[in-house]
Amino acid sequence: MTPLQLEHLGTQVTRMGDACSPTVGQTMWACRSDDRPAGMAWDWIHLPRGIVTMADPMSVVTNLTLLGPEGELLTELESARHLNCIVHGLPWQDEVERLMVEQRLLQ
Repeated sequence: MTPLQLEHLGTQVTRMGDACSPTVGQTMWACRSDDRPAGMAWDWIHLPRGIVTMADPMSVVTNLTLLGPEGELLTELESARHLNCIVHGLPWQDEVERLMVEQRLLQ
C-alpha cells in the first residue's frame, strides 16, 4: 500500500477581538486523485509560548475509511490513533505559523 500524499489545501485563522483569547482555526489537507480523493481537516489552537496544537485530537474530520489487519472496519476510537499519526507526520504547524506571520498575528 502506498502512503497518502496529502497536500495543504488551506488554513483558516480566526482571531477574536481581545488579547486574552487565543488564535484558533482549521486546516485542510487532501490527496488529489481522479478515482478516490481523500481529505482530512481539524481545528487547531495557538497556545502561549508559540505552541500550535490540535484543538481536539479526537475530532479529525475525514472521508478516509481505515481498516484493521484482517480487513475489518476500525471504530472511530481505533481510527483516531491512526489519524493522529497522519496529522503529526504533516508539516501543518509550519503552514499555520506561516499564515499567522502573513496576517501579522505572529512576529
